[in-house]
Amino acid sequence: MAYRAPVSDIAFTLRHVAGFDRALEDGLYGDLSVDLAETILAEAGRFAGEVIAPLNREGDKHGVTLKDGEVTTAPGWKEAYRAWTEAGWNALPGPMDFGGQGLPTLLNSACVEMWNSASMAFGIGPILTMGSIEALIAHGSDDLRSRYLEKLVSGEWTATMNLTEPQAGSDLAALRSRAERVGDGTYRIRGQKIFITYGEHDLTDNIVHLVLARLPDAPAGTRGISLFLVPKALPDGTRNDVRCSGIEHKLGIHASPTCTMIFGDRGGAVGWLVGEENRGLACMFTMMNNARLAVGLQGVAIAERAYQQALAYAHERRQGRAVGSAQDGMSPIVEHPDVQRNLLTMKALTAASRAICYMTAAAIDRAHLAQDEAARRKANERASLLTPVAKAFSTDIGVEVASLGIQVHGGMGYVEETGAAQHLRDARIAPIYEGTNGIQAIDLVMRKLPLSGGDTVRAQIAAMRATVTRLLKEGTPSFRHTAPRLRDAVESLDRATGYLLKIVLANAPAEALAGATPYLRLFALAQGGTALADAALAANRMMAEGDTDPAHAGRIALCRFFAENIAVGAKGLEDTVLSGAGFLHDANLALVS
Repeated sequence: MAYRAPVSDIAFTLRHVAGFDRALEDGLYGDLSVDLAETILAEAGRFAGEVIAPLNREGDKHGVTLKDGEVTTAPGWKEAYRAWTEAGWNALPGPMDFGGQGLPTLLNSACVEMWNSASMAFGIGPILTMGSIEALIAHGSDDLRSRYLEKLVSGEWTATMNLTEPQAGSDLAALRSRAERVGDGTYRIRGQKIFITYGEHDLTDNIVHLVLARLPDAPAGTRGISLFLVPKALPDGTRNDVRCSGIEHKLGIHASPTCTMIFGDRGGAVGWLVGEENRGLACMFTMMNNARLAVGLQGVAIAERAYQQALAYAHERRQGRAVGSAQDGMSPIVEHPDVQRNLLTMKALTAASRAICYMTAAAIDRAHLAQDEAARRKANERASLLTPVAKAFSTDIGVEVASLGIQVHGGMGYVEETGAAQHLRDARIAPIYEGTNGIQAIDLVMRKLPLSGGDTVRAQIAAMRATVTRLLKEGTPSFRHTAPRLRDAVESLDRATGYLLKIVLANAPAEALAGATPYLRLFALAQGGTALADAALAANRMMAEGDTDPAHAGRIALCRFFAENIAVGAKGLEDTVLSGAGFLHDANLALVS
């Protein structure tokens, strides 16, 4: 089924929920205008739909091949990537000093969504390159920047992130890859990394690997990890001691090569230090935070694609006769209430997760571009708070929405020929990589709630309350049931937040960790619901001013559906959080039996 980028919904969310217009008014985005931004979005949507999306199904069926250490991508992949970079899309957010366009994270995030809706297997590669650019800008030496950034920004070269090892998984303290000083400013890297996305491919002639490894005299644990830049091709053009020894046979994203990488089995791969020795984790997290938002956007992207396909199928497929139907014969299944409920759930979850991701991107922009240090610090803490929510909630709903898409298709969704199953297979990796969603919940509760003594999260909750207050004051019949439901969700979040802050600050980690995952979901329901309310309020105002766009009524209806059918789960999540770790003793007994 064809993909059509929802450019209108994306632009509306950017402007009226994420705060794009306000950023323009505050002078954060220079001479960028609404018209220019919408033109860029429209062209990105066209490219995604016409060039990338047609390759998605064939890429899934064909996959990638490995022969003699060389990886060949699916037919059409190389040509599409070349057209994509030549059109300047890789350079969109890149620094202008190195050939980039210097456009905001918020605008690029919308484009990232579209690339990944068109094909998640295609979209994941540039995500890692963009993250590597961030890491080199923040931590790379002048020599490394001058040597690598221009080609990475243009997309002439790609980059990877090498963390995971077979024995370590997410526990980076257990890394064994080694680095040795040579004395000429370079290091020799030896070790094995697994699950390396686009670790080897035929799209470019050089791949820049960012690799975590330990020096011989490094302290134990994560305090002893350093970050190194290890290129596939050395500056003199010769091949570095880096090779792909295998590719994973995965559940989904088949057209994306996921590689086992071997560094230094022929004497040592040449690498250069990024940042300071034994401070590599801080450097890598610059890249990972960028990637976590991007992976959240992948969840949004897959959800959007699955929803579009399910909606189209529901209009075409005829089965049964809908209640009250005046037509003879079978009705399109879109007329059956349960199918409508599934489709509305898909659309509402997608819209809520999109809003959270775009809000996160807008906070990142302010953290970099606000004019005074206090504003930048405040925005950085807001971005830090929202990032784990954006990553975990959006990737969870990517899986949920793709699963609902199969349900709408019925038996035809369970067979491969419709393509609905591919969305679920592709989506399933996103809650796992770039930090599993359980790790995101731990990060939210243990590290992000205590920011500024809890003031950051309290300010975010206050903003949600302000939206509910606006709904209550609006007096529009459409919001009669919406406002109380969202108010209840926000108050549940507030009580759960107060409880967790108290026990985190009191150093009671078991109690906090037991409730971390339901708390993140609770946060997302309150934030997503109030974000949809912001969109509904804007739509209601435009309708009152004479704007006849039929999408406005739909935005109001979607907000109401989310509030009355999804956000009502907040109270149960609050109860789970407040019950603490008491269930763990019984759970351990049950798991032993």
